[in-house]
Amino acid sequence: MAVRAEGIPCWADAMFGDVEGAKAFYSEVLGWTFGESSSEYGNYTQAYADGKAVAAVVPPMSGQEGHAQWCLYFASPDAAATAARIREHGGEVLMEPMQVGEFGTMCLAREPSGAVFGVWQAGVHEGFEAPPEQPGAYCWAEVFTREPERTDAFLPAVFPYTAKQIQDDAVDFRMFDIGGDTVLGRMKMTQEFPPEVPSYINVYFTVPDCDEAVARATGLGGVLRFGPMDTPFGRFAAISDPQGASFSVIDVTTTAGAMPKTADVT
Repeated sequence: MAVRAEGIPCWADAMFGDVEGAKAFYSEVLGWTFGESSSEYGNYTQAYADGKAVAAVVPPMSGQEGHAQWCLYFASPDAAATAARIREHGGEVLMEPMQVGEFGTMCLAREPSGAVFGVWQAGVHEGFEAPPEQPGAYCWAEVFTREPERTDAFLPAVFPYTAKQIQDDAVDFRMFDIGGDTVLGRMKMTQEFPPEVPSYINVYFTVPDCDEAVARATGLGGVLRFGPMDTPFGRFAAISDPQGASFSVIDVTTTAGAMPKTADVT
């Protein structure tokens, strides 16, 4: 597998106070299996779908206990250079670029509206191994933000994105492309979101049946936040797991409606 182009989502992980509980939940909802935890790297544990790496779970580091949250990483050929651009364009570097053995170099940051994300400069660990259409695999992500104008200026300044806006008065949604491929969405948060919910990145995982995945999740203590809903991209639902980490599930084989009209933006 070739190293991904700069700016493409390449990995996702989450910190959980109860790692075993998280493993039990995601194995039932997404069909994941888990490798051995690496004590050398803070008990980092990779998740697999049909033997292909799709994500990881890890206990919180000292001082970071609290709300569980998924973190999406974007590919970079030079994490230090990306960190410099993050600062230059109004973002905040939360963790300076740090080499993780032979696996690669990571950096954690916050974009100007508050969403936290990661940067990954690949070594032997290149990122997601499963294609997005495979059940259990990462499929898509959206930045949910209360200040879209700040996010919209920041993202193409840090990564080589071109942008297009969905032409729909009912929703403020932008998509970011690399080389003609759409790799990330941006949604303006509405008043439906409680004011205490900060900007965040919502990750989508593929499932063979959205309704069945929702039933499994809620049966295990998860909370259905939105959906299930049919769209031209698939039938999806937004869920919070029992420890509060938000994510979405999507069945990309069940689609409805016409693709939205978009317009290029500068």
